[in-house]
Amino acid sequence: MTTLYRGGFVYSPIDPFANAMVVDDATGTIAWIGGDDAASVHADAVDEVVELDGALVTPAFVDAHAHTSQTGAQLRGVDLGTARSAQEALSRIEDGARRERGRPVYAPGWDQGDWAEGRVHTAAELDRATYGGVVYSPRVDGHSAVISSALAAASGARDLPGWEGDGLVTREAHHAAREAFAAAVTPEQRRADIDRALASAAAAGIGLVQENGGRTLSGTADFAEVLAAGERGDGPQTMGYWAQLVADEQEARDVAALRGARGLAGDLNIDGSVGSRTAHLRAPYTDAPGHTGNAYLSVEQVRDHVAACSLAGLQAGFHVIGDAGVDTAIAGFEAAAELVGADAVVRGRHRLEHLEMVSADGIARLVKLGVAASAQPAFDAFWGGDDGMYAARLGADRVFGRGGGDVGPMNPFASMMAAGMTVAFGSDSPVTPFDPWGAVAACVNHHDESQRVSARSAFLAHTRGGWRAAGIDDRGYLDLGLPATFAVWQVGDLVVQAPDDRIQTWSTDPRSGTPGLPDLSPGAPKPVTLRTVVRGRTVFDSGALTTG
Repeated sequence: MTTLYRGGFVYSPIDPFANAMVVDDATGTIAWIGGDDAASVHADAVDEVVELDGALVTPAFVDAHAHTSQTGAQLRGVDLGTARSAQEALSRIEDGARRERGRPVYAPGWDQGDWAEGRVHTAAELDRATYGGVVYSPRVDGHSAVISSALAAASGARDLPGWEGDGLVTREAHHAAREAFAAAVTPEQRRADIDRALASAAAAGIGLVQENGGRTLSGTADFAEVLAAGERGDGPQTMGYWAQLVADEQEARDVAALRGARGLAGDLNIDGSVGSRTAHLRAPYTDAPGHTGNAYLSVEQVRDHVAACSLAGLQAGFHVIGDAGVDTAIAGFEAAAELVGADAVVRGRHRLEHLEMVSADGIARLVKLGVAASAQPAFDAFWGGDDGMYAARLGADRVFGRGGGDVGPMNPFASMMAAGMTVAFGSDSPVTPFDPWGAVAACVNHHDESQRVSARSAFLAHTRGGWRAAGIDDRGYLDLGLPATFAVWQVGDLVVQAPDDRIQTWSTDPRSGTPGLPDLSPGAPKPVTLRTVVRGRTVFDSGALTTG
């Protein structure tokens, strides 16, 4: 079959005035893009005509960092993200335990900074709420958790580094608890969680999900099932990065082949997170004097891993957030370049996840070695600003880079893009939800005005940038012969942001020759997904589009 979409706006680099598009459903590719007048020629030749009625067609988004089964588990579990007290959280967990009828309870998403008591819940409270049941309750950032006594006993967490007492776990204790909890999830439930998460991604206009897996994150069976789900054709594509440290070229090849991974990257942790105070910092946390977080990998380990992956022709990468952690990453990449040659490292097109506390000098050094950034704009939207969680943990001066020296503002998207760094955006779901337009808006409205970027730049980072960060340059836009992977949106006015951000004017004049995007100003209505198509197959349909 062939399908004509007409009467809307098509965001394509080949025609800024395009209103229509023809999709060859048999090959799953784009056959034609143009104006409505020319579309009338195709109307009688196609099998189906979709009336867009002013809707916007864009390339589907790429989520460059997600945890698929955990996202599905959160969607069915006890979500504590909106709880505003420990008592409210415990009440929700008690209700969840009744629903589960003795099965393990997953209760993620809490942030004690939002709770009236200003503290986390405890193992004893979880025990009372669930009558001694198994509970795994990770913090919103996923780098610490509170676990019930039953899970502590089953996992041996009390005897491992990171046992903080009262059920609070980080580091190895957290990894053990997470693995033990995951082992209790049946294969059928895991597959249902994966399907639920990918359906949610499709409904958000996402056509590619980059899974970040690993032994302590999700397990080998989970990773394989996420990759298999992406090939079925009834949801977004998936691509996997496996977090396993390697020491030589052959080991890198063997591990990647065994897991079906695009690279040995993703959440291979150099450090932790700011919220859990496990990100590795140069100076102590403002709200925890003397504590500088956790360092999980050394410069030598980073060096050997990057060198091995470079020689094997694979992408390497790491999770890194704190400034001291970034120092370790940069030093390791530069040491790898000395070991195997800078050209080999550049060819590897390696990546760093999050990269929140990197200075202008650090960005320049990473750009020199071709390292991409996979970042999450929602982090700034959720936790940035003078009175946000970042400021509480680090102090506002560090958040905004006011300290001088080799210190930059957090989440420096504008600095990265200005330096020529490949930047891709994602959600880190379930840490933040699948919400790509929300991420684009977070860039436009960044808490740090010096790091705001245009909607167009952010949109490209969340579409084409996601493919580029995976080493694929010819995807993420709408052009003839390319895969028909796109989303259709109900929108208000389409606007083009002025190039001078100090003016902050907007234009709806089509004579500008620049394709318009939705108005993402604070308070403006968000785009609504009407349809998502992946390689010519509809994977989400709201039912609002008229066909004939």
